[in-house]
Amino acid sequence: MKGYQKSLEQHNIKQSMSRKGNCLDNAVMENFFGLLKSELLYLQEFESMKHFEQELDDYIYYYNHKRMRVKLKDLSPVEYRT
Repeated sequence: MKGYQKSLEQHNIKQSMSRKGNCLDNAVMENFFGLLKSELLYLQEFESMKHFEQELDDYIYYYNHKRMRVKLKDLSPVEYRT
């Protein structure tokens, strides 16, 4: 682990986990990646990496700007924050 942390430091990368052994630290991202896989990745085949990148950009835009959530009073995340 020390070698990994040293490599991160040498490349000016900050480790994302705040505490050791707490699965709740990653719960939000695990949920997002689960949705991403089930709503985008598993539903289609991509012609190229460029095609995948475009679809990913479109999905992230949808996820933040168009997707309405009951928890957010039927607003998208961006609408709720503004």
